[in-house]
Amino acid sequence: MLKWKALSSFPNSLVVGDHSFKINTMIKKLLLALCLLHSAFSITAQVQWKNVDSLFQPLPPAIHVYCTNDSLDGKPNIAYYVSAELQDKRLDFTVDTTLGRRLTPTQYFERNNHPILAVNCTFFEFEHSRNLNVVIKKGKLVGYNIHSIAGKGRDTLTYRHPFTSALGIDKKRNADVAWLFTDSSTQMAYASQHALQSFRDSFQNRDFNKYVLTKLDDGTVVSAFTKWKMQTAVGGGPALLQGGEIKISNEQELKFSGKTGLTDKHPRTCMGYTKDGKLIIMVIQGRFPNKAEGATLEQEARLLKQVGCWEALNLDGGGSSCLLINGKQTITPSDKQGEQRPVPCVFMIK
Repeated sequence: MLKWKALSSFPNSLVVGDHSFKINTMIKKLLLALCLLHSAFSITAQVQWKNVDSLFQPLPPAIHVYCTNDSLDGKPNIAYYVSAELQDKRLDFTVDTTLGRRLTPTQYFERNNHPILAVNCTFFEFEHSRNLNVVIKKGKLVGYNIHSIAGKGRDTLTYRHPFTSALGIDKKRNADVAWLFTDSSTQMAYASQHALQSFRDSFQNRDFNKYVLTKLDDGTVVSAFTKWKMQTAVGGGPALLQGGEIKISNEQELKFSGKTGLTDKHPRTCMGYTKDGKLIIMVIQGRFPNKAEGATLEQEARLLKQVGCWEALNLDGGGSSCLLINGKQTITPSDKQGEQRPVPCVFMIK
């Protein structure tokens, strides 16, 4: 937080050797401006990332690993990110998901013949170990977004209907972040390239593809969604970057409620891509006081922008955050003294 200093707190004179010089109001204003500029710079200064490929060998030339322990807005911080060339055909970007059970990232690593990278991704519910976000594997929908959220208290007969974000990679190895409609009755996800405002009604199930319409400038009404032909995709939310700028779509996606949902610091997992074709996967350690306190959504978005992401989204964080490179942990998970939390899905690079 910036701390403002009154002009009167500056000295009225400056002593240099045996000489004393009066400081007029204009000089005081200049000194104040310099102080504010210094404070603002300290708030927005970029962290320095160090290449740590040597710690995770063997790695192909198209993959690099970076780490930082620079403070984040004055608070202790540990974060890693991986940069992978999307167009390198020697790399396979894929997922693995379970049905009705969860595995740790290390267990996924073992059962998938030791991929280069494995990272947690989707949000999920504990009771049935079910993904709450879209998962696409080899072009097929194997996980679906939850589009209806039951009201609470006096609103138990109402439902809120959000469209949450996902990152996908198509056959041509191009990445995209979009807001999706998915349903088990369809064979394909449908996407909007713009965050859509959630709506509220008394229906638990709706035909969203017909319900959500967009009016063009000429008055034509069309569906807000088009077919999203992806080979691999994982969902989460909210989206953090759009067009290279920080635009957090939490209000539309209804992921985190209240001010604390936006300002609390937590461990984070996130993913994005750059305009020059690099996939970025980042994890931020958290819930370790005085060592690594985590990040807010805005801080997470800022880190992604600093490393060049054009579009990016938040994935499941907290105790689920875990990134393995060649089976070796990067950050320390916050669950149970560093133990990995079992999850129903991981994103992998083979």
